[in-house]
Amino acid sequence: MGDHFSELMCHFKQNEAPEAVLLVADDPTLTKIVVAWNKLDVRPVKKPRRLPGESEHDQWDWLWANVSYSLDDLAERSGLAVSLVERKLKPLIGNRILYPDGSVNSFVQRYLRERVLKLFDAKPRKPAQIG
Repeated sequence: MGDHFSELMCHFKQNEAPEAVLLVADDPTLTKIVVAWNKLDVRPVKKPRRLPGESEHDQWDWLWANVSYSLDDLAERSGLAVSLVERKLKPLIGNRILYPDGSVNSFVQRYLRERVLKLFDAKPRKPAQIG
């Protein structure tokens, strides 16, 4: 499975859509899940399934069917209820924001990094007090 899985992951990552950022931009819940996803242990399954078809949709579903991760761990890391994470995970997967190799759409990743950097820039710096 390794080579085919890697080839398909490469294909999807090379064809990322920047519009995916819009889904996460104004939704703090989705943002928490995306941040937590980066730290989650995502592994290939022991007995991979066969690829059902050659369409892009079939390939994407196949990739996700051949990995395992803990929904409980994802909920714990994101600070959200399991039921909420389960519901919110579907648009993140369907819109190819989360990848089944444990990574995140690079446009979304850059957007989140820029938001963090702006947080640090926005805080006024207090002058050091001597004495």
